[in-house]
Amino acid sequence: MTSIGVSPRWIDLEGAANARSVVPGVLLRSDNLQSLTDRDLRLLTDDEGVEVVLDLRTDIEVRLEGPGPLTREPTVRIEHRSLYPDSNGNTDLELDTLKPWRRLREEEPVDAPPVVRAYLNYLGRRPDSIVGSIRTIANSNGAVLVHCAAGKDRTGVVVALALDAVGLDRRAVVADYLASRERIEAIMKRLLGSPTYRAELEGLDPGKLAPMPGTLERFLEILDQRFGGSVDWLHANGLGRADLERLQSRLRSAAAATRVA
Repeated sequence: MTSIGVSPRWIDLEGAANARSVVPGVLLRSDNLQSLTDRDLRLLTDDEGVEVVLDLRTDIEVRLEGPGPLTREPTVRIEHRSLYPDSNGNTDLELDTLKPWRRLREEEPVDAPPVVRAYLNYLGRRPDSIVGSIRTIANSNGAVLVHCAAGKDRTGVVVALALDAVGLDRRAVVADYLASRERIEAIMKRLLGSPTYRAELEGLDPGKLAPMPGTLERFLEILDQRFGGSVDWLHANGLGRADLERLQSRLRSAAAATRVA
């Protein structure tokens, strides 16, 4: 593996609990952004250089929660890239769209835990959203902020694929994924404050919903076995080689600049 240095850094936002810079100036991640304050907006746009927000939530989540205050920022572009099928207004799909872990594809490996099968479902259901997200990270000039509701699963998979595709040591990829464990109680508190998520999460132990060691490793292992790895999967689903080269260049250049600084 190529050695790319990343040092994830927490971003102190008043309106989010799980925000951090993964590769400064290039790749940020967070839980939902509905409660950002004016101070948060200035910090993200002026200090962190956010140019694009990749919103991985479903269309139903966006409708129920709202698009968030960053949509008012003229210098920020929002891209909605759900990892589940859109409802197209059909409320019968709402359960599956908001709570997709209720329905797992039977063809997914039985020896993988449910959360890994859910991650594999992202690949099967919405490869267009994943490839589109990676392409945006590759081709943007400023920082790209990836988020979903909690910022740990959907966001975790997209960020992990981006880092893995450029050859980052997988121990570092896993460490970034697991960092959300530090904020799981605050993440849960925020989600429980919303009627969109409260009924599903009320009474659950936050620790059992935290990213667990072994989960991302197993997901990436299956990706290797089935598809030859993240790069081959991305290429097979439409990511061009030029896009991959730009992704590698952006991440490596930012990492090198961070080490020099």
